[in-house]
Amino acid sequence: MALALPPMILLSGPALAADDTVLTLTPITVIGAQSRVSQPLGAAVIDPASLAAKRSATSDTASLLSDIPGLSLYGAGGVSSLPAINGLADDRLRIKVDGMDLIASCPNHMNPALSYIDPTNVGTLKVYAGIAPVSAGGDSIGGSINAESRPPEFVAPGDKPIVKGELGTFYRSNNDARGLNLSASYATQAFNVSYSGSTAKADNYTAGGDFKSYDFSGRIGHTLARDEVGSTAYDTRNHSLGLAFMNDNHLFEAKLGIQDMPFQLYPNQRMDMLYNKQDSLNLRYLGQFDWGSLEARAYQENVDHFMDFGPDKRYWYGGSTVAGVVVGSGGAMALNGAPCSPSGTATCAAGMPMYTEGKTTGVSVKADVALNPQDLLRVGAELQQYRVNDWWPASGGGMAPGTFWNIKDGERDRTALFAELETRKSAQWMTLIGARVEQVKMDAGKAAGYNTASTAGGNQARDADAFNDQSHSSTDTNVDLSALAKYTANANYDIEFGFAHKVRSPNVYERFTWSTWQMAALMNNFVGDGNGYIGNLNLKPEAANTLSATFDWHAADSSWGFKATPFYTQVDDYIDAVQWNAATNAPATTLATDKFSVLKYMNQSARLYGVNLSGHMPLAKTAVGDFGVKALLNYTRGTNEDTGDNLYNIMPLNAKLAVTQTTGGWANSVELVMVSAKNDVSSVRNEIKTPGYGLVNLRGSFGWKTVRLDFGVENLFDKFYSLPTGGAYTGQGTTMTNPAVPNYPQWGTAVPGMGRSIYVGVNVKF
Repeated sequence: MALALPPMILLSGPALAADDTVLTLTPITVIGAQSRVSQPLGAAVIDPASLAAKRSATSDTASLLSDIPGLSLYGAGGVSSLPAINGLADDRLRIKVDGMDLIASCPNHMNPALSYIDPTNVGTLKVYAGIAPVSAGGDSIGGSINAESRPPEFVAPGDKPIVKGELGTFYRSNNDARGLNLSASYATQAFNVSYSGSTAKADNYTAGGDFKSYDFSGRIGHTLARDEVGSTAYDTRNHSLGLAFMNDNHLFEAKLGIQDMPFQLYPNQRMDMLYNKQDSLNLRYLGQFDWGSLEARAYQENVDHFMDFGPDKRYWYGGSTVAGVVVGSGGAMALNGAPCSPSGTATCAAGMPMYTEGKTTGVSVKADVALNPQDLLRVGAELQQYRVNDWWPASGGGMAPGTFWNIKDGERDRTALFAELETRKSAQWMTLIGARVEQVKMDAGKAAGYNTASTAGGNQARDADAFNDQSHSSTDTNVDLSALAKYTANANYDIEFGFAHKVRSPNVYERFTWSTWQMAALMNNFVGDGNGYIGNLNLKPEAANTLSATFDWHAADSSWGFKATPFYTQVDDYIDAVQWNAATNAPATTLATDKFSVLKYMNQSARLYGVNLSGHMPLAKTAVGDFGVKALLNYTRGTNEDTGDNLYNIMPLNAKLAVTQTTGGWANSVELVMVSAKNDVSSVRNEIKTPGYGLVNLRGSFGWKTVRLDFGVENLFDKFYSLPTGGAYTGQGTTMTNPAVPNYPQWGTAVPGMGRSIYVGVNVKF
């Protein structure tokens, strides 16, 4: 019986696309019939060789997606940038790692899902950059991304067991980044055990020129050069152990993952990640039957997360007397960074420790049922339970005498059922229609400030009482619908088009953070704009309606091709924000301009539209190799329909052009990246405008039978530029405050991009 089956892995062979976009980094073989499901609307497949080359140039898995049409990155830590698809990012996307639907447990979203898999451990990346079928996940409005580690391999019947592995290392000059990766596996016909481990470490990077007029870090004796981008260093370690068993057409897998991240500093946040420990257990069953296939998964993830001020940000706050010298108050610094004297005139705060514990438990079941040779029914159910505590212990000064509970006993539980029907009535037409019903239940315990006295600063008691007087529980019933069609006119032309209605409920930080106190609000920010944010218990789910089409002209052998994807999305109850007056606990009547502010999440309406273009073609075959060209252009426009304002962090018009050359084992390219000025900025957030720029990158690689060498130069001419979606620079200085001169950071500086960097990487297979 012909049917579509998720892959069971054997020895290396050709890759077959399953029911979603597959960016294949390693070859795989699929048991059973070839999938009949087309790539989803708006999808793009990046050449596996170009992805392999990127591993030496980045430690950020999200950056492997940079060649997907319509995809951009929100700047964050060195290994934790946030993907955005057509202007929608973070929790508006459904992002899974090895099938686990993971949640960022941090008020700054410093530990997003893709930060838990190292680029060297990625086996496949599946992306829905257009309209995502309901089987690709719910509780999202912008698309889906699925990162999977390398799949298990089994030897052919009668063959001897095999032992294989890979050892790699890399170095990047600009920030002295270095790392190692090791993978090894032992396989028989029925059993596979594998291990993969990686480590990456980097110092602060430097921009292509001076971008600030100060070197102040907030700590006496510690300064930063004026071209050094503070708080961009990181140190991360990842380990994964896998067991797999194959019995006829049944596969059983168990994976244990551990991340130990000593630190990851953030140039666009007030705090830094100074410890992150994640462990996960992931169980999977995949079976083929006469009627179709069945996949079941159960997983649990635990996260222990700690934030405070890293070395580039001030640690001691408050007034004191040290050795008889008054060191100031309300934000002045103790001499030499020393603890404040007990005889001081005021109490100093020893940093601002912030802890988060998150626990995610999930179960999913999906079945593909072949109704007949033309129709495939896909049905499934998903359960997810999320628990989070976010608390800030007393550290002195205004952060005392008790514990500040940002979120206590937070709960977010999802239950979902979905069904979709794929039909192929002729060689020209394929359709995919689906529906998904999802229930999201949320709740949280009582809030508490550092000081429960009514006279405590920052209206802590007032805000906590107001929050505690309201019901914290909510239940959202969300319905997703998707309808896609593909028409194949001939061997050179396809068109895919469709409509989707998608719904997303607020996350725990959008609903349950409660304090209007500027200091506390500044700690709750996962968009990196330097502002503070307040949650809203009355938020409604976002509901997005998307229309999109992909026009695909190509050679019959794919030697050349061009795609154009226009899209239009209307979002009702879009979660945007309004500036807030803490004194009146109401919307601000006069908007702050050209400065950081405090905002409260509010439902409004939004519209996004644009077009994504991509193409490739050969140029010439010469004695020195085959030459070709690849190009990419993205345009997105996003507006708030209620206020007329621009949506935040929309990537401006951008393009990429690369000339490639291959000969023998060599693959080389010259890449030009062009980005226009960002002038359409969010006024309510006082988003910073950025000028346009162009960068030149050189990349090369050479492959032997068991060795691969990658090298290149990024930003060849050491161009200075600001990241359009990198956020506001808050990487050094007195970051707890919303400062006035001479304290820093000051509003108006965007996070700069990296200056010239030479990289090299070597991988050896054995």
